[in-house]
Amino acid sequence: MNHIYKKLINMPKPAYFILIDPDKSGPDEAFHLAQKAEKLGVDGILIGSSILMHREVSDCIKKLKEQIKIPLLIFPGILNTFSPHADAILFLNMISSRNAQLLIGEQVRAAPLIRKNGLEAISTAYILIESGKLTSVQYISNSLPIPRDKPDILAAHIMAAEYIGMKMIYLEAGSGAERPVPVDMIKQARSTTDLPIIVGGGIRTPEKATVIAEAGADIIVTGTVLEKNNDQRLLSEFVQAIHSLRK
Repeated sequence: MNHIYKKLINMPKPAYFILIDPDKSGPDEAFHLAQKAEKLGVDGILIGSSILMHREVSDCIKKLKEQIKIPLLIFPGILNTFSPHADAILFLNMISSRNAQLLIGEQVRAAPLIRKNGLEAISTAYILIESGKLTSVQYISNSLPIPRDKPDILAAHIMAAEYIGMKMIYLEAGSGAERPVPVDMIKQARSTTDLPIIVGGGIRTPEKATVIAEAGADIIVTGTVLEKNNDQRLLSEFVQAIHSLRK
């Protein structure tokens, strides 16, 4: 039941995932981007949105899985994205929030559907970090991010996530963030836990992705930069930069 999680923790690190937002990429565009990503060496794909106006997301995921072999994980905005055709779902607990709906409410709503369809759920501590601007996830979730100069607060949240039983840590600056998660915060996270650390939001260049990986991120995620550029060369540069750090 946990074979995707085992695959994630055993894949060569650092790894590179891309985020496909069905609200910003239509089914055909998402399909071509996923194919291109796999061909260039991307390690996995997340699919999700803060709002999810595209209601045919399950059909989109089914079509993607028919064509690609790399892991395809649902990355729900507020557990509002679901499809039995994905490999797994990141079962997010937004532990940086004090919004009860994101701490237990959405999880209770989603759990029966996940169980009924036999979808692998990977419990993930989702931690929002201040990025310099109001991001979609901050606005939609009505949650304050952890200040980017308070690594001690981040460490305490990660410790709590471990004790609760989370399997992964996701440090999020937010889609279109002005600044990515600070290097010092990532280093603090790495020194606090042995759990896999995912970092996303505001990562616009392969050079910045390299710095984030060197700070301790196991998986680096980009989304907005690819949506804006739609550049195969840029995607290839991200892959090469991140994979070059593997030992």
